[in-house]
Amino acid sequence: MFDPEQIGKAFLILFAVIDIVGGIPLILQVRRQAGRIYPARATLVSLVIMVTFLYVGETILGFLGIDVRSFAVAGSLVLFFLALEMILGIRLFKEDTSAPGLPSEDPKIYSIVPLAFPVIAGAGTITTILSLRAEFDRPNILGAILLNMIPVLLVLFLTDRIEHLLGRVGLIVIRKAFGIILLAIAVKLFAGNITYLFPRT
Repeated sequence: MFDPEQIGKAFLILFAVIDIVGGIPLILQVRRQAGRIYPARATLVSLVIMVTFLYVGETILGFLGIDVRSFAVAGSLVLFFLALEMILGIRLFKEDTSAPGLPSEDPKIYSIVPLAFPVIAGAGTITTILSLRAEFDRPNILGAILLNMIPVLLVLFLTDRIEHLLGRVGLIVIRKAFGIILLAIAVKLFAGNITYLFPRT
């Protein structure tokens, strides 16, 4: 059953993790390399990746013998380091954004790799979606994912205007602000699930 409060909380968490506004410089770089990008295609592929992990990810965890609470604790640590990246301006995660063997001159490929994955639906986003299963019902997470596709699509279409409006300093300020929010979310997620792994006797 849909719960507006859960959807709102999950939306804010995913919005902070996806950080589509903070990703504008990388989006511009991808577009310069490709010549153009396909916002609808990138958004659709990102949505498919997120929804797939929402509904199949827990099954995969079960197959590996990992419960959602344990994954949530691990996910909180990933979010913690992602937040440190955003706040301190450092680089801890290095992802290969190249695609060997693919026709790099094709802008449709760039709209999928690296734009849809890993820029939008990257490791942090996927980890967060699976971690949210420990706190929120699946339909509410789905609603949050669908709502997040709206700002993603808008930013992809309006990247130049947003960059001009906010400026480089504005983008940095927003990124650091969401980093602080994400850090608090990571701490809460860790504290809320670690007790289930070490129950009192």
